[in-house]
Amino acid sequence: MLSFFNKVFVEQGARSIAGAELVERLDDELFALNDRLGQGTFPKSAKAYLDDWSAPGNGWLRKYYPPDSDEPHYDATAAVEKAIAWVRSLGERSFVGTESRLNTIFDLLRQMTFGTETDPEARLAELTRRRHEIDREVERVEAGEVDVLDSAALRDRYQQVTTTAHGLLADFREVEANFRDLDRDLRSKIAAWDGAKGELLDEVLGSRESIAESDQGRTFQAFYDFLLAPSRQDELKTLLAEVEAMEAIDEPDPRMRRMPRDWLEAAERTQATVRQLSDQLRRFLDDHVRSEDRRVLELVRAIETQALALRDVPGVNLVAEIDAAAPAIALPMERPLYTPVVRVLRRHSTGRDSAH
Repeated sequence: MLSFFNKVFVEQGARSIAGAELVERLDDELFALNDRLGQGTFPKSAKAYLDDWSAPGNGWLRKYYPPDSDEPHYDATAAVEKAIAWVRSLGERSFVGTESRLNTIFDLLRQMTFGTETDPEARLAELTRRRHEIDREVERVEAGEVDVLDSAALRDRYQQVTTTAHGLLADFREVEANFRDLDRDLRSKIAAWDGAKGELLDEVLGSRESIAESDQGRTFQAFYDFLLAPSRQDELKTLLAEVEAMEAIDEPDPRMRRMPRDWLEAAERTQATVRQLSDQLRRFLDDHVRSEDRRVLELVRAIETQALALRDVPGVNLVAEIDAAAPAIALPMERPLYTPVVRVLRRHSTGRDSAH
């Protein structure tokens, strides 16, 4: 199973494959295994194995139907990706690099300490230190002293690059699974919801915002924005081509050539899962508006039917009373402002009154 999953979903980078194509490929794999290990070693059909692997009790494959398609599609789950990565890590490696990982640790620690520093003097001191290092390196290059990496250092760094790239691609399945769980919860809530629309929207949008604002959501969005920049894509392709052309990299990883495209496809699938949340909300609102319109029409028709039935019946009191023809609305701004009371003083003089 892991060998087949690794061949289809990891080495070839398939994020989704049609059921008919996967059945055909698995059938060829089963034929080769039965021919080598003996007939009857794997007695089931390819479709039966796929049904077992995608059953809710197993969950090794995700079986789903894309929009506007009646053919099932399959994709590996995040757990399968982790299992394959663990099995691959058990194999012996002819070369194990450590220098690049140590440099990565130092770089990350420097970024953390410098990124959280609030003292302007400390930041200026760090920037000044970096500038001095660059100035010294420029002086050495101008003097003809150029330090180049040897073959061992190149292989060490290339191994670190491939490991990180494959791990990043595997993480996308887990991110997509998290957003898919949110979409599944949303569908369940909509199907069983009988309250007000506003309450459900507040709850759903709050959950969506909490995932988008989480650490995982923010780092994914930053990665997606960074990778979508055309200048970054061109730079990445150029760097990969130059590295693979080096003599020290005698056996470049074939997956690294299409890794930028695989990253974009994986990120786009994750974004598509997020867009499904918006589609579900729109359908929910549209369905409720239509149901409310139908309810109003049913009430009107019931009234008309009752009126027609009582039209020719004598002695029926059809007079209805209401409190008012329209609601009385008193807006706060319609109230007059305070007006001082004018006091009138009277005094009696020679029988006549004079007001002041």
